Amino acid sequence: MDELSDDPLVRSEPLPNDLRSIDPIDRALLGHLVADARITNAALAERAGIAASTCLARVRSLRERGVIRGYHADVDPDAVGLPLQAMISVRLQSDARDRLGEFTALVRRLPAVRDVYFVAGADDYLLHVATAGTGALRDLVATLNGHRDVAGTVTSLIFDHIRTAHGV
Repeated sequence: MDELSDDPLVRSEPLPNDLRSIDPIDRALLGHLVADARITNAALAERAGIAASTCLARVRSLRERGVIRGYHADVDPDAVGLPLQAMISVRLQSDARDRLGEFTALVRRLPAVRDVYFVAGADDYLLHVATAGTGALRDLVATLNGHRDVAGTVTSLIFDHIRTAHGV
């Protein structure tokens, strides 16, 4: 044992979420799960070329390490009456930095908001929204612009959402 091994700042093993700890088999498993999260363990193991017990242990490890954060249904907004999608860029007032949590909590409660991104650049937030139509979108934008911390918004309509096949 060398003298540095007891130092808590020196690690010989990668951190749990360190990408170096994701090997080609893990990447294959993740790619298959991204394509079909409902795949059976047996089918996943077969596609990855490993034993079912090994597959189960690896997927469990990926979940426990936080690599796999969950399994989600991909709901088509059109099918549930929300055909109009948009990205709304939100710029906050310069004195609103201490209240970012308050604004984040507000937009998370808005039913039309599907995703919230806190971003760097000219804008502070990027919101992916889905509404029943232009009236509902206009009302949503008015609600956002009426908030004391919002300096302005820019809305871009989404014509098509092209999901990439890149899993990992």
